[in-house]
Amino acid sequence: MQIWVDADACPAVIKEILFRAAQRTQTLTTLVANQYVKAPKSRYIKSLRVEHGFDVADNEIVRRVEPGDLVITSDIPLAAEVIEKGAQALSFRGELFTLENIRSRLNMRDFMDTLRASGVDTGGQAAMSQTERQTFANHLDRILTHNQPHV
Repeated sequence: MQIWVDADACPAVIKEILFRAAQRTQTLTTLVANQYVKAPKSRYIKSLRVEHGFDVADNEIVRRVEPGDLVITSDIPLAAEVIEKGAQALSFRGELFTLENIRSRLNMRDFMDTLRASGVDTGGQAAMSQTERQTFANHLDRILTHNQPHV
């Protein structure tokens, strides 16, 4: 299993959790972004810089992801694509996207886009809470533990 991170929008606190988990579990983790992303020197943490452009980083993740990999993203269309390829997707706020919930999440996203396009102020996302950070870390730990080779 490999972890792919949609790093352009990934909060620093989530990257730190990922860096510690990659080292602890020796899981290759690749940060994909269209800008430089600072990462610690590690054989388990890589940065992949892609060209600027709409969805270039997302498309690169979809191209490279394999069944069983984990993608860290809050981009719902990206999550849907990687789930279709047999990968898992976890949001920055700790929501595990699944075959069972991704369609309803896509529908809600499209509905909110329609509201915003018609001039309705839908507000922004609230700041990430300590509970959401903990939920993310717990889900990540469960996924990594489940995917560790059993000796």
